[in-house]
Amino acid sequence: MSTLATKVPGGILAIDQGTTSTRALLIRAGCSPTITHAIEHQQHYPKPGWVEHSAEELVTNIQICINKSPDVSAIGIDNQGESCLAWDAHSKEAICPVIVWQDNRTINAIEDLKAQGHRDYVMEKTGLPLDPYFSASKLSWITEHVPAAKVLLKKGKLRLGTTDAFFLDRLTGNFVTDLTTASRTSLMDIHTGKWDEKLCQIFNVPIESLPRIVSTTGDFGVVKKSNGAQIPIVTSVVDQQASLYGHGCHQSGDAKITFGTGAFALSVTGSKLRQSPEQGLLPTVAWQRHGQPTIYALDGGVYCAGSAINWGGSLGLFTSFDEINHFSSPPAIQRHLAFVPALSGLACPHWDRRATGLWIGLSLDTNPMDMMQSMLEGIAFRAAEVIAAMTELSTGGDEISIDGGVSANPYFCQFLADTLNRTIVVQRFPELTAIGTGRLVSSYLEETGHTGNEMSVSEGQDRMVYEPNQGASQSELYIETFTRAVERSKSWA
Repeated sequence: MSTLATKVPGGILAIDQGTTSTRALLIRAGCSPTITHAIEHQQHYPKPGWVEHSAEELVTNIQICINKSPDVSAIGIDNQGESCLAWDAHSKEAICPVIVWQDNRTINAIEDLKAQGHRDYVMEKTGLPLDPYFSASKLSWITEHVPAAKVLLKKGKLRLGTTDAFFLDRLTGNFVTDLTTASRTSLMDIHTGKWDEKLCQIFNVPIESLPRIVSTTGDFGVVKKSNGAQIPIVTSVVDQQASLYGHGCHQSGDAKITFGTGAFALSVTGSKLRQSPEQGLLPTVAWQRHGQPTIYALDGGVYCAGSAINWGGSLGLFTSFDEINHFSSPPAIQRHLAFVPALSGLACPHWDRRATGLWIGLSLDTNPMDMMQSMLEGIAFRAAEVIAAMTELSTGGDEISIDGGVSANPYFCQFLADTLNRTIVVQRFPELTAIGTGRLVSSYLEETGHTGNEMSVSEGQDRMVYEPNQGASQSELYIETFTRAVERSKSWA
């Protein structure tokens, strides 16, 4: 059992601003954590490969979540990571939609940068590959294609940044971004924690328009509620790093996978930065608590997980999630039916945005349940590819902690345990990202000497454990078959 505790009266509020919704988790002494308000926001797909959100809708939803929650001692906000936009420094109004992390409109620009020979410098300075996933090329697209951005830049009033910087500027008047989010832009030198002038030149992003980089916990300013109460924001962090903290992964080698829209694996590497371009893993900042050394992690992403399953439902392959919890047939991969969930390309360890989704091994007797079975297996195989790459660099424990919507599927969890030949611990507490944000808030309040009634929340009692129940040799045969399918999906678009 783990405990989130601080000695500050009134409780804390963790705002989880995710890809599909904004949620507020209230944590108070002697009470179970409670979602006080949640609001879904619209997804916009103006062109193939484009994914956008309304910046005004997002920041309004955050304010609504704060207004509808009880007064608290402090607030923390986690953000989408690579999603970004531009706004007016004077009016604080967004001048374009949020370009979401899934968006790949800059794929041709990225290919041009590769052709110009910038790949090695970007990798050396940031630890990140040249890919539309990260914010830099999106910010460059804004400066080139949004007329208002050009006008504001000439006037010295253009602000560019990830969504966290926009939220903080709008809510508190502080134009800052935290180290975890800055490490996901491809513009920050991960060795120094500073914006890199040459990177900004490569991507054609004006460095003077970027926010100041600060630690993950600290004084981010005060947000005013509709009732007049003023509450400090003391944590700002990327959602996946918040989830890592919420899983209790604090020691080197601790790893978690969150299966949401995509699947995101992170493994803590401690105060040592580890770069692994050959494995396709991304060094990232896990967190930097106020006044303390930076803690690093390795990150490996799978673009489509839950989104692939939802897509399968939209095709009519199933109508209820209960239908795909168990299957009477042997594994689809054993029958040489494989699905590669590259519906938005392949991330770690392949980094091929021109890869496409693939079913292979279809025949006249393939039915919808076979296709969904292979889809669940494909998501597990992709996660296993990421964990295998991490294990080569940093030996972890025998357990991997997972959460997210797909983790509610028993067949998937058992298949993942068998594929990895490791124990899978499914965290049933549904708000680990917000819990991680809350824990970071708590740590800051304790470190700054706030006292009062002890507040605590315990989780970890409600969890499911899946032990591997097949031999490693069988898993290796399955992985070999899936690997062949992956190779066929590459560079198709």
